[in-house]
Amino acid sequence: MEGKSLCDVVSEPDEASSSVIKDSFTFSELSHSTRKLSLVLSEFKENKIMESSPIRSAVDSLETELQRAKALVASPRYLSSPNKRIEEITENLYAFSSPFSFSNKMTEVEYLSALVKSLSRDEDEQREAVGLLSTLSDVSAVRRRIGRIQGCIVMLVAIFNGEDQAASHDAEKLLASLSSNNQNALHMAEAGYFKPLIKYLNEGSDMSKILMATAISRMELRDQTRASIGEDGAIPPLVKMFKEGKLEAKLSSLSALQNLSTLKENTKRLINSGIVPSLLQLLFSVTSVLMTLREPASAILARIAKSDTMLVNHDIALQMFSLLSLSSPIIQQHLLEALNSIASHSSASKVRRKMKENGSIQLLLPFLTETNHEIRIGAFKLIHTLSKELSDELMEQLGETNLLNIVNILSSSTSESEKTTAAGILCNLPINDKKATEILKKANLLPILVSIMTSKPATSTALLSHHLIENIAGIIMRFTITSNLKLQLYSAENRVIPVLVKMLSEGPIIAKCRAATSLAQLSKNSLNLRKSKKSTWLCVPPSAEAFCEVHNGYCFVKSTFCLVKANAVSPLIKILQGSQREADEAALEALSTLLQDEIWENGCSCIEKMSGIEAIIKVIELGSIKTREKAVWILERVFRVEDYRVKYGESAQVVLIDLAQNGDTQLKPIVAKLLAQLELLQVQSSYF
Repeated sequence: MEGKSLCDVVSEPDEASSSVIKDSFTFSELSHSTRKLSLVLSEFKENKIMESSPIRSAVDSLETELQRAKALVASPRYLSSPNKRIEEITENLYAFSSPFSFSNKMTEVEYLSALVKSLSRDEDEQREAVGLLSTLSDVSAVRRRIGRIQGCIVMLVAIFNGEDQAASHDAEKLLASLSSNNQNALHMAEAGYFKPLIKYLNEGSDMSKILMATAISRMELRDQTRASIGEDGAIPPLVKMFKEGKLEAKLSSLSALQNLSTLKENTKRLINSGIVPSLLQLLFSVTSVLMTLREPASAILARIAKSDTMLVNHDIALQMFSLLSLSSPIIQQHLLEALNSIASHSSASKVRRKMKENGSIQLLLPFLTETNHEIRIGAFKLIHTLSKELSDELMEQLGETNLLNIVNILSSSTSESEKTTAAGILCNLPINDKKATEILKKANLLPILVSIMTSKPATSTALLSHHLIENIAGIIMRFTITSNLKLQLYSAENRVIPVLVKMLSEGPIIAKCRAATSLAQLSKNSLNLRKSKKSTWLCVPPSAEAFCEVHNGYCFVKSTFCLVKANAVSPLIKILQGSQREADEAALEALSTLLQDEIWENGCSCIEKMSGIEAIIKVIELGSIKTREKAVWILERVFRVEDYRVKYGESAQVVLIDLAQNGDTQLKPIVAKLLAQLELLQVQSSYF
């Protein structure tokens, strides 16, 4: 008691009591924390998330601290351990078990990156990771960190599009949360998720809208993606930006719409949005500040013009024509593309007529010498389309100089498209225009055509287009007209007949029809050109092979235009045997030239030997009125021969009786004659 005050002595029992109470509380807290964290640790170890290295490291640290606490509690020296040591361990455990502390650790970049990596693992881990990220993203700082982690947004979009509905829902929620940052919205668009971008177009600030529109304009999009953007509603806000925005907004929105308008479905959406009048107003504007907008506007207009609901307003077309000479090459190209689409539409006959009346051909002719290939082709195609409407006026509109330019293009161009268009214009020249024929002959057009048709392609697959062959066949028809024997001889000398026969076998159906017409025109003069077997003026008699059993004389391909010697009869019959009916009339016309009065029996024999009679009966059953009329005429001559009546009468009578009952009135007299030949008229007289 020496040296102690009364107060000190009195306070000692209180301090001892307080120490005992404090020790008891500390020991109790340590035991409680140990039990609690054992359960937490066990739950963590069973979770797939433990495969992530940083998370595993954090849990390992927690486990180490917990083991120390357990060891202390189990130790015989537990009750004698310094309070400070027990308090330290207890505080560490509380720190680890604190949701706030653990959450802070989980929101560090290292741990977030580990969670993002888990997005690419198996479904269970992926689901847990995206759910945890979604929960953590409630904190704005965490959202910023997640958005910056490389590959995160791409994987979230993939999960959103995946089959796991729970993970997809969490991914969508997280994407919506991250899209509050417009850069994240752009990254989502690049990954193929456009909803946030479209939301910015509808609701964002002016600068955000420009940013999003610019992004669309610069993206390399597949048609499927263009369709998705259109379906999700991007076009109306972009059109609104173009109509109401300032220059930068107009330019960015037009560029975006230009990228989207390559898809047909989107052009329909553009038309429905009412953009066309605004585009035209812009194109006709002379305001210098708007000049930069004319190129994308003309490109969009060209694509809209391809739509089924295209522009068939002749005033618009004429205004476009007036812009051609005042515009830059790119705009000229787009305007010509639009005009071609408008003029070639099936319901645009009034537009074409107005173009013709306003001298559109004359406006286009200077472009034939244009160095820009695309512009020249565009003008060329439009001249071709309009030439179909000009008929007898075409030669007058073109003039000799331009006609020769077109022949030169056909001869020298390396573009098959350009050759096809040139041939198409020449094909549209009226066949009876003698002046045009003479100019084309002097320009050596016929040898040019034969050369194109007989030149070997560079590769086996480099075949001529159907349209080019059809147009060449159409041009040749003017050089084979029956009334001009001199021109026919010129054609035959230039090896036209083998080209025509080849078309019968290998050409498209329209070319077959035109080739058969040319051969028919030539063959009508064969009988007069044949060299009689009895001729005494022949110095050297022709070989036996030159004798033609049909024409009963000596025939040659180049001098008598004989179908038999040209081996044309078989391919003509094959046309009748085929499934396409467009060339039947022309083929029958050619075959009928072998049945002229002097030679009809020989002609019937030739056709019968090549199985042509069955084919003719088939045409009577399936053909048009004109085709049936020609087929019945041929069959009447065939059935003059008794052997053929016996052989083919039964198969023909069914078709003929049906024709008598249901056929055209004008055919009934000749059908009656045929039935009489078959001795069926008296029995079936009620049909007439």
